[in-house]
Amino acid sequence: MTRTLVVLGMMAKIPVPGVVWQTLHYLIGFRRLGFDVHYVEAHARTPTMLMREPGDDGAGLAARFIDSVLRPYGFGDRWAFHALHDDGRVLGMEPARLARAYREAELIVNLHGGTEPREELAARGRLVYVETDPVQLQIELHDGVAAAREFLATHCAYFTFAENLAGPDCTLPRSPEFEFRPTRQPVALDLWHGDAGPGAAFRTVGNWHQSWRSAPASASSWRSPGTRRATARSSSGSGSPYGRRRTSTATMTPTASSSAAPAASSPRPRTRTSASARAGSATARRPSWPPDAPSSPRTPRSEPCCPRARACSR
Repeated sequence: MTRTLVVLGMMAKIPVPGVVWQTLHYLIGFRRLGFDVHYVEAHARTPTMLMREPGDDGAGLAARFIDSVLRPYGFGDRWAFHALHDDGRVLGMEPARLARAYREAELIVNLHGGTEPREELAARGRLVYVETDPVQLQIELHDGVAAAREFLATHCAYFTFAENLAGPDCTLPRSPEFEFRPTRQPVALDLWHGDAGPGAAFRTVGNWHQSWRSAPASASSWRSPGTRRATARSSSGSGSPYGRRRTSTATMTPTASSSAAPAASSPRPRTRTSASARAGSATARRPSWPPDAPSSPRTPRSEPCCPRARACSR
């Protein structure tokens, strides 16, 4: 009996090597476990990084990109791009076949949490959340953000790259309602080519700094001694803590005191930009959630992010 599994991803939205390579290893890993794996993008976001002009057919470009990545690995007839950001057409698999994959899937994996859990995805309790960007969601659950809870409530299981989330040295708040289990992304070693033999150790290479995206952090739960400005940032680069759209917020500046008592200050309130303000300011951005990835590559910065993020993700 065929065991169908659907992976919801964002390769066309963020067509950078890390996201593409990570997604491919999940697809191949699940296939090697015996599943008939289907890859679907139904995140309702315009694939702007593949477009050169506003009038470009983003859905068509996304479809060609996805096919070029997946076909060499045997997934040429097992992918779909659902253009929910535009005219709703389905490219790749036929719409009826996509609907059947959703219906028959043993699991539907919401990779990055970048896809809104619509009814056809959340039905029958098979939607699994795989968090690749820990920190921001945990803070919002702690702060009682309704959108965060509503998004997670549609899933049946929760996994996170924050392996040390339950560790004694991790001060990131844990939700009593949602049990996050640590997980590591699959690695198909035979896809890595090189002449060098195995070494004594492997190192993780990554960029902790994302200057365009900051997580809100209340001073009561993320308090640091001293006067140095601290920003709680997500720990990886997929650009999507979860699929719910909302307005991003400002960073927190800790007080000078090193006392453990909660500070009286609170994060800057969430505000929406008015139409007149958007028209009058060249730098105003539309409210969105999750914050979109940059449209062009950014230069990594050497300064580290909040040490608590590193402690919870190691």
